[in-house]
Amino acid sequence: MSQAQEHEQNGPSVPQTRTARHRRIVDILNRQPVRSQSQLAKLLADDGLSVTQATLSRDLDELGAVKIRNTGGELIYAVPSEGGFRTPQAPLGESAKEERMRRLSGELLISAEASANLVVLRTPPGAAQFLASAIDQAELRAILGTIAGDDTLMLISRDPVGGQALADHLLRLAQKEG
Repeated sequence: MSQAQEHEQNGPSVPQTRTARHRRIVDILNRQPVRSQSQLAKLLADDGLSVTQATLSRDLDELGAVKIRNTGGELIYAVPSEGGFRTPQAPLGESAKEERMRRLSGELLISAEASANLVVLRTPPGAAQFLASAIDQAELRAILGTIAGDDTLMLISRDPVGGQALADHLLRLAQKEG
């Protein structure tokens, strides 16, 4: 088995750093209800991040996580979102994520150019990170990652020659909106 096949089978490599662990904790808490530290530790372990209860407790404190009651009446962990609210994000369905990406592509995408597995998108000034966030949240399997500046965004395709197909897809989404 090649390294690429093994990597794809095992999922992304996650560094064992505090920053990576904090990012993963926030991702988990924003995507699903977590009722206990032991449940969170198991979810992190499933991602290859092994943590002790003491470390996890310290991480939750550093992130400002608190237990709140969700709409179902359960106590779950939540972290502050933009604006400081501790309301857990309602998980969006796939169609809602794709709809948001389509809408924002239509509003913000100026151009898309491809080279091999890279796509460079242009947006109005200040909009690249906003569009990148929508693309990231859509969790498209074809996209390995995004990097955004002020008005330029780079997408990396998983397919070594998939850049043009990805650029075409995003341009079609933008045209459906416009």
